[in-house]
Amino acid sequence: MAELFEAIPKTVLAVYAHPDDADVACGGALARWRRQGSEVYVVLAAEGDKGTPDPALPPEELVARRAGEVQRAAAALGLDPPARLGYADGEVGDDPGLRARLVEWIRRIRPDVVLTHDPTAVFFGEDYYNHRDHRSLGFAVLDASSPAAALPHYFPAAGPPHQVKQVLLSGTLQPSVWVDIEDDVAAKVAAVACHASQFADGGSWVIQAVRRRAEEEGRRAGLTLAEGFRRLRLGG
Repeated sequence: MAELFEAIPKTVLAVYAHPDDADVACGGALARWRRQGSEVYVVLAAEGDKGTPDPALPPEELVARRAGEVQRAAAALGLDPPARLGYADGEVGDDPGLRARLVEWIRRIRPDVVLTHDPTAVFFGEDYYNHRDHRSLGFAVLDASSPAAALPHYFPAAGPPHQVKQVLLSGTLQPSVWVDIEDDVAAKVAAVACHASQFADGGSWVIQAVRRRAEEEGRRAGLTLAEGFRRLRLGG
């Protein structure tokens, strides 16, 4: 029987690569937990400066447009605007500089649950493989969560150590827990729809796509609508 993630985390940190990633990956769960009283923080690594097929659209204009989309999407989920680390698309690397910044975030807000991309999920059939920024950031978040954030001699200037209890990996090929988002799918759909710069046809299909994915995960979990994650228990 599928296992449901029914706990209400005290503090949640969601770290994703691009402006729309968190909303697509876990917007329902974030909205649910915020509605239930959790403190929810979102950090975005890349600016979204290359996320267009239009060669005439200047990257700085696209970044400004996507920054506005991010703010509207956060409001749709009931969240504060995400923090932005300012990396260019395609340049997110699992390196000491990024890990130090992530450790600082973890130690500052002291989350019990961290969410990010599953870096081991690479090939999705014959039609898609995972973006390098997703893979690099996923590994960086894992490395920052454990052991780095939990041990004092890693990045000592980043603050007192903190042990993350659980990491939930989205976009995974091996989900092990599911979050019921039946009451929050409307917020997720609204948030994803805010990222209009990513929809060549105006995005009418995105509502159907988000709902269809939630229905598929719901069937796997014995629910109506759900988001699935691969869970890693790190301590506590």
